[in-house]
Amino acid sequence: MSNKYDAIVIGAGSVGNPTAYFLAQHGMKVLVLDELASSGQGENKAAIGGVRATHSDPAKIQICLHSLKIFSTWKDKTGTDIGWKQGGYCFPVYRHTEEDLLRSMLPLQKKFGLTIDWYESEKIKDIIPGINIQELRGGTYSPYDGQVSPLLVAESFTNEASKLGAEYHYRESVIELLIDVTKKTIIGVKTTKGTYHSDIVVNAAGAHATAICAMVGLDIPINPDSHEAGISAPIQPFLEPFVVDLRPGPDCKTANFYFGQNLEGQIIFCYTPLTIFPGEDRRSTSEFMPIIAQRLVSLIPRLKNLTIRRVWRGLYPMTPDGVAVVGKPSAVDGLYLGIGMCGQGFMMGPGVGYNIAHLITKGTPAIKQDVFNLLSPDRDFFSGKKEALK
Repeated sequence: MSNKYDAIVIGAGSVGNPTAYFLAQHGMKVLVLDELASSGQGENKAAIGGVRATHSDPAKIQICLHSLKIFSTWKDKTGTDIGWKQGGYCFPVYRHTEEDLLRSMLPLQKKFGLTIDWYESEKIKDIIPGINIQELRGGTYSPYDGQVSPLLVAESFTNEASKLGAEYHYRESVIELLIDVTKKTIIGVKTTKGTYHSDIVVNAAGAHATAICAMVGLDIPINPDSHEAGISAPIQPFLEPFVVDLRPGPDCKTANFYFGQNLEGQIIFCYTPLTIFPGEDRRSTSEFMPIIAQRLVSLIPRLKNLTIRRVWRGLYPMTPDGVAVVGKPSAVDGLYLGIGMCGQGFMMGPGVGYNIAHLITKGTPAIKQDVFNLLSPDRDFFSGKKEALK
C-alpha cells in the first residue's frame, strides 16, 4: 500500500468526515487519521443533533445553509437514513431584551439567505404546543432548520467516503507535520505508526487542533470547555422545532438552554453555563439535571413527567472571538484548517467540509470569498466580539 496521498485529513469527526467525503468525490486519494478507535468518537457523538442556519454571523449562516442542504438531501443521494427531521428552529421570547436582539438580526439573516421571520405569540403557541403563554411576546422561527442523528451521520459519511476510496486509519496519532522548510510547504505527516506523504493536510482535530497547528509554528488559540447534555426516553411526538430560550435562568448558573424532540420521540437537551468548565473534564455533574428540569418544565409544563435515559458531557473547542477557523493560513502552504467550531462543529461540519474541498480543488470556497474570509486563520482572534446566538 502506497504512503503517498492527494490529501491527508487529521480527525474523523464532525468536520473531518465530510471533508474526506467531498475530497474523495473530487477523485482525490484521501487518508483520514484519528487517534480514537472509530469515526465520530470524539465530540461528534456528544452533539445533540440540532442543525441551524439561524446565526448572526454571515459566514455561519452560509456555511450552515450548505450543511442543511447536505443533511436534508442525504437519504435521497445515498439511500441512507441519518435521522433527518426538518422541524425548524424556534426562539420564543418573553422579554424586551431578547425581542430587540432577535428583531435586530433579521435583516442580516435574510440578506445572507436565511428563511426566518418574527411571529406573534399566537403563532408561537401553535409552533410549540404546550408552551407557557404567560408573558409570551412572540419569537422567531426558521422552518428549514432541523435535527439529525450524530451517530448515524458519522457512520454514513465514513461509509460513503470509503466507497469513494478514502482510507481510514484509527488509533493513530499525528506526532509531526512534515514541511519543506525552504519553501514553507507541507509534504506529509508522521504518526505513531508511520509516515505518509501529501502536499495537502487538513487539520480537523477538534479540541486538539492547537497542538497540530503548533507543529508548524502556527499559534491558533483553541481552548476547549465542556458542556453537559441529556436525553429522555421516547414519548409521543408533539414537538416539531428545536427550541432555544435565550433568557438567563433563575438559578443564576445558566444562560440560554435548548432542546428538541428527535425522530424516535426522545427529548434531547442542553444548557449554556454562565461559568464555563475549562479543559477536557467529561464527568457528569450533580447540578445539571435539577437545573435543566426546572427550565424545561417552566417553559413547557407537560414535560414534568419525562423519564431521563442518560446524560453526558462533550467539549466545545472555543476561539477567543467565538468564531470558527476555516481556510488556508498564509504562513504554511498546503495546510488547511477546519477547527475552533465553538460547540457548533456538528451543524457546521458538512458545510465546512464542502467549502474546504471546494477551496482545495477549485481554488476558491463555495460561498463568497469576502464572507468566507470572516473565518480566516490569519485574523486577529482578540479584536472581535462573540456571536450573540450560541
